[in-house]
Amino acid sequence: MTNPKEAAHKATGHTQRGQCSKRLSILDAAAEVFCREGFAGASIDEIAVEAGVSRQTIYNHYREKETLFTAVVEDVMNRTNASLFSILATFPDKPDNLEDDLSAFAVRLAQNCLCNQDGKFLRKLVQSEGERYPQLFEGWRRHGPGKIGTALAALFARLSHGGGLQMDDFDLAARQFLALVNADLQMITLFGESPTGEQLDNAARNAVRTFLRAYSAPAGNPAIGADNGPQRAPQA
Repeated sequence: MTNPKEAAHKATGHTQRGQCSKRLSILDAAAEVFCREGFAGASIDEIAVEAGVSRQTIYNHYREKETLFTAVVEDVMNRTNASLFSILATFPDKPDNLEDDLSAFAVRLAQNCLCNQDGKFLRKLVQSEGERYPQLFEGWRRHGPGKIGTALAALFARLSHGGGLQMDDFDLAARQFLALVNADLQMITLFGESPTGEQLDNAARNAVRTFLRAYSAPAGNPAIGADNGPQRAPQA
């Protein structure tokens, strides 16, 4: 005989999985429609058709189009941040060859964070909708671009204190590194194209060589920073 409590628990589990599946379908469909039509041009009806749910189901989950748009941005941003921190974990804090190891890191960073589908999606939305609807990107402003700069600044600080680099402002160095990595890729990704492996390698190598011209530690000086005054810690 079936235990009523077990049956209720199973039913609740099936319902929760079904609700989760519907939410994911709605978010994926909404991302496609918002990216294609923009915020103003996207309609709940069109999103419902793409998601295979009713219009009312979307309103039950998200109440209004603004709430759904914000949820889409947060969902993509969470995936992007997860990918970012997995890449940052590979930063060469004890490099055998600083130029080669930093270049390989820059390729991984560009390939998995700057040039992947989620990264391109967010940039397109910000470029097309950010000025008209700044309030919709508040979560992205707080938890998006700033995180990579802060985390990278801390990694450069560790490398600098170990004698691999010489720098006074780690936050500035992190921003410059990201700008250099993106410099040769910006025009490619602007029109939705994906850079080739060769383009990624060349962009990374060019970025790292320029970066190291500014921040390489002088040869034979293992204790960089000791005679250059206090170094500013990365901002929280």
